[in-house]
Amino acid sequence: MYTLNNQVVPRTNVFAKAKGAKENTARDRIIVAIWIYFLLVLFDGALRKWFLPSLSGPLVLLRDPLALWILVTAWRQGYLEFNQYSVSVVIIGFLAIYTAFFVGHGDLLVAVYGSRIFLLHIPMIFVIARVLNQHDILKIGRWTVIISIPMTMLIITQFYSPQTAWINKSVGGEAGGGFSGAMNFFRPPGTFSFTNGTSLFFNLAGCFVIYFWFHVKQIERYLLVAGSIAILLAIPFSISRTLLFQLVLSLLFAFIAILLNPKYTGGLILIIAAVFGTFLVLSFTPYFTTATAAFTSRFESANATEGGINGVFMDRFLGGLIQAIMLSSDQPFFGNGVGMGTNVGSMLLTGGRQFLIAEGEWGRIIGEIGPIFGLAIVFLRFKLAIKMLVMSLNKARHGVVLPWILSSVGALSITHAGWAQPTSLGFCVITTGLVLASLNNHSDYDDHAIA
Repeated sequence: MYTLNNQVVPRTNVFAKAKGAKENTARDRIIVAIWIYFLLVLFDGALRKWFLPSLSGPLVLLRDPLALWILVTAWRQGYLEFNQYSVSVVIIGFLAIYTAFFVGHGDLLVAVYGSRIFLLHIPMIFVIARVLNQHDILKIGRWTVIISIPMTMLIITQFYSPQTAWINKSVGGEAGGGFSGAMNFFRPPGTFSFTNGTSLFFNLAGCFVIYFWFHVKQIERYLLVAGSIAILLAIPFSISRTLLFQLVLSLLFAFIAILLNPKYTGGLILIIAAVFGTFLVLSFTPYFTTATAAFTSRFESANATEGGINGVFMDRFLGGLIQAIMLSSDQPFFGNGVGMGTNVGSMLLTGGRQFLIAEGEWGRIIGEIGPIFGLAIVFLRFKLAIKMLVMSLNKARHGVVLPWILSSVGALSITHAGWAQPTSLGFCVITTGLVLASLNNHSDYDDHAIA
């Protein structure tokens, strides 16, 4: 006991408050770092192609030291979760460096670059899950909706601009940042280094837009309406079938949530009214109809090439996995070496960008680290995705729909995201972390405004 302002105060209470304040300060620093990580996922492509093109190569590693700092700080403060997923990928990551150097391609730098995915970024998922609370998740959601508005304006400008325009520069400042589309229009990359970033971003934004229509008091109405319009515009202007499929899947998840909780029927009515009303208005604008025609042309030609919807599903969703498993016995026992299947790895090993192992994610992983380690990663990723879906569905049964709606993107992200591509890896980390964080928070996400 001691006196403070002539009052007797137990020392343990003061020490406890000081400790709590210190922990809150550390947590706040980690949250700020997670925000920076998220913003770098969104805008490091802009740095690499518009503002610092001469440093486009080194900027690929911009998130790595930040991820290391987050992990070290989280470990010191007790926020680093050691579970079967994080421990397994870290062990495989270290073993992959060893096998790559001694029995694989033999380049230590390439091996370390490839293993940083297992050692730094995937463990970050579980730090995000431990650190973020309900307020943090909804704040990220609100800002994602806000950013979707200028992002849509950007891709529309890129859509109508020639590939020689400054706004369509690729990484390194080269012309032609767009990717093949239809009707002489190119798929716009937005602020990202490649066009996949556009669909990945709007997938996540679409989840939050759908959720906020269920909880309209948690966001300003004008932002929700503007964000909804931005998402709908992004579908044709992105010329991305993946974006359309993913948004339809998210709406399907929302419909299932309504079946489990009829109280959300009003939210579904609002979503349907917003979609049809927006499409009705936009259908009278020539810019929108031109983009829709390009999207439809791309959709039909690509589906015909890939054998229709069934061919698309088998090739993109199951085909790569099945083929990788069937051919896994043909790979070296310890693989060709981690990092060899990445663009950076191919540049360091051969001096040019090419797929040295496989273009698909599963073929790349198994080809890099071998059938034993590779299939272990496949198993862990699918096990985590299934666990997320089961837990989020249970939450939805009890009226908490945010984890379930986010899982429509998160489950596919953790199973099918291409970890070798930095933007895809970044969205996988953020999206999966948000799903797990929303599951760890037991609040019912009652309607309240977020700052």
